[in-house]
Formats: sequence, structure tokens, C-alpha cells
Amino acid sequence: MLVDSHCHINFPELAGDLEGVVDRMQAAGVTHALCVSVSLETFPEVLAIAERFPNIYASVGVHPDHHGGAEPTAEGLAELAAHPRVVAIGETGLDYYRESGDLTWQRQRFRTHIEAARRCAKPLIIHTRQAAEDTLEILKSEGADEVGGVMHCFTESLSVAERAMAMNFCISFSGIVTFKNSRTLQQVAARVPLERMLVETDSPYLAPTPYRGKTNEPAYVRHVAEQISQIKQLDFSDVAQATSSNFFSVFRVKPDSA
Repeated sequence: MLVDSHCHINFPELAGDLEGVVDRMQAAGVTHALCVSVSLETFPEVLAIAERFPNIYASVGVHPDHHGGAEPTAEGLAELAAHPRVVAIGETGLDYYRESGDLTWQRQRFRTHIEAARRCAKPLIIHTRQAAEDTLEILKSEGADEVGGVMHCFTESLSVAERAMAMNFCISFSGIVTFKNSRTLQQVAARVPLERMLVETDSPYLAPTPYRGKTNEPAYVRHVAEQISQIKQLDFSDVAQATSSNFFSVFRVKPDSA
């Protein structure tokens, strides 16, 4: 068993071949995946996929980089998250790489998502890029430890990982950890306890080696887990079992609920 804890299979690169995506997942031993929302406008697409495929779950949220759509409210997000196929709030967080200037709006959007997660008692999916300190500060000040969640596509330092784990968050590694130039991240992965780790694709982006530069998909999460097993000098089966178990624990669903 393997679980892709973060993918965007509603995006155009994959949406036209959903049956094929799911078939290739199963062939690769990837039993479940979480399709993650990035806007309120496309949330119905995400939910429809989770309703169509019993082994795909959904989240609801507005990405910190999203512009031009409806601004989320805590009440509205919590209401949408009441659907039984929705297992998380997000992705949300801070991104100071793509955005600049006065980012008060981004921090407020982040706080709104944390409030929603606390209202509906569902975990958070956190995106952070060049904003680790502010991300951790807001998580702490807004009481995000009450619901916990996952630091998705993690690329930060071990210190950031440890502080996030202390607030009830797991650390999720993507295909980036397979890249030859990601030795620092590989060193972080070596130190993150297996019982606090998830694996993901973030597909259709960030395809792992040997597919780097191509369209990513959930089946390829196997390569991420294989890299983790090499880094930690563990059997692949142990990594697959642990990260899958962690997924179902973090998102509070049962494997047989699919």
C-alpha cells in the first residue's frame, strides 16, 4: 500500500485521463490519493473526482497565490468541508517567492483557513515558500496545533520541520527529494522520524527521477517512497506501510472507507 498525500489530478494535464491515472496508480501499488483544492471556483471539480473514485479524497481551500476568485471565509470553508469526502482544509499558507509587496491579505487568508479547520476539526494542508518563520508564527498564534495536518512538499530546514512537528504536523516529501541537487533536503529526510512522514507527488508538477521534467502523476509517488527507503536505509515495504498509516491517521479516515 502507498498513498499519494497531495496531488492535483483535476488540473488540465491529468483531468482528461482520470481513468488512466487511477489505473496506473493501482498498477504501481498506490491505493489512495488526496486531490487538493486551490480555489473555490475549481473545488467542485475536486469534489466530483472524490465522489467518482472511492479511493480519492478531497480537500477544500484557496492557494496562497490564487488571484481573481472568491475570497474564502471560515464559515464557508467549514460548510464545504462538512462533505464526507472532504478530509482537510487547504492548501493554504504563505508564499513569499511568487508574491511581493504588502502581503497582509495572504496572511489573513491563511488565518481564515486555520479558523475554518478549527471549526470543522479537520487537518490543514500547509504550503510555505520562503516564508517559514511567518508560517510557523501564524500556525502557533492561531492554535493550529489543535487540528494539526501536513507541511506539504517540504523543502525547509530540519529546524523548521521539528517546530512544525511540535505543533502536530507531519512532514511530506515530494519528488524533489529524488533530485541529485537536493542533498540538503535528503539530509532533512534522514532525520525526520518515519512515524511523522508522508509522501506525495504534487502532480502534475515535480515529477521524481527518472521522470523529471515530465508530467507527474500519483503512480510516481512510489519513486519518492523508494528514495526515502534508501535515505533512511529501511525496507521499501516499511516506508510504504508507515507513510500510508500516517496518512490515514492525519486525515482521520479508515483505509476501508474507500
